[in-house]
Amino acid sequence: MKLITFADSDGHNRLGALLSDEANALDLRHAYELENGSSNSHLDSMLALIEGGNEALSLVHNLIDLVPDDAVLKLENLTLKAPIPQPPQIRDCLCFEQHLVQAFNVLRKVKAEAELDPIAALAEFEKKGLFRIPEVWYQQPLYYKANRFSVIGNDEDIIWPHYAELMDYELEFGFFVGKAGNDIPKNRAREHIFGYSIFNDVSARDTQTIEMPGGLGPSKSKDFDTGNVIGPCIVTADEIDPYNLAMIVRINGEERSRGSSSTIHWTFEDLISHITQSETLHPGEFIASGTVGNGSGLELEKYLSPGDVIELEVEGIGVLRNRIVRINV
Repeated sequence: MKLITFADSDGHNRLGALLSDEANALDLRHAYELENGSSNSHLDSMLALIEGGNEALSLVHNLIDLVPDDAVLKLENLTLKAPIPQPPQIRDCLCFEQHLVQAFNVLRKVKAEAELDPIAALAEFEKKGLFRIPEVWYQQPLYYKANRFSVIGNDEDIIWPHYAELMDYELEFGFFVGKAGNDIPKNRAREHIFGYSIFNDVSARDTQTIEMPGGLGPSKSKDFDTGNVIGPCIVTADEIDPYNLAMIVRINGEERSRGSSSTIHWTFEDLISHITQSETLHPGEFIASGTVGNGSGLELEKYLSPGDVIELEVEGIGVLRNRIVRINV
């Protein structure tokens, strides 16, 4: 089942479900009111649905089976929002080794080119093992907490931060937590996944280069309005195998690169087990995979230009599309 959040004509967010043709969506709250003559709080929002657990999901399945005509809307006429416009929490992880290897290779080369003798500098960096994946990455999952207030959805513009010059996309996907828990064992972790969505972790690379040596992780390289893009829908956990999905980047309609979720090193079950050590996960939290191999301009040394349209596709979920806009200030 694919679930969406969309804006009605008054700008209010509403909960919907895509029908089997994926060209139409069911306004779930309106459908329930038509069938029952009353409202149901489980259908007030995506977060309310998730918090409602299996009872709320059964309710949605029943409504999709009924499909009252007056509650069916054409998807092309809807303005999609992020599935949860302000998630309770966002954590972004580093799950793909290939991305890290390739990103460090670029960083090593760029640093060497800035030296008086680039060839000698590169040889020295390689001899000393500089700009390589830190050993701790192989010992445990790593993550940072992103700005939950900077989230946008499909077809919303990404606003280029005025302090940055090198802007980049990052092709990721992630999951929304379905039910609370702490100290969750890995073999029970899948029970806590509600569903999956695509994530574009938009990054200011020049800013990131400056701040990362400070040792506290990314801040203004990631934290700016519109910098976290999630969508276009949530695919419920029963629908897809998250570890066998093609992942594709297109810029201005042309394919730039592709990867596969099958190359993941730290699984979502690993993440849940690690994160919940003496800490409670809550319904609606979003946890992202980190960038798939080949999933960023950094790895290819091809960055974004103002006006570029970024399309990130993950098999079984859909396409997350946004334009990046630079505003003169």
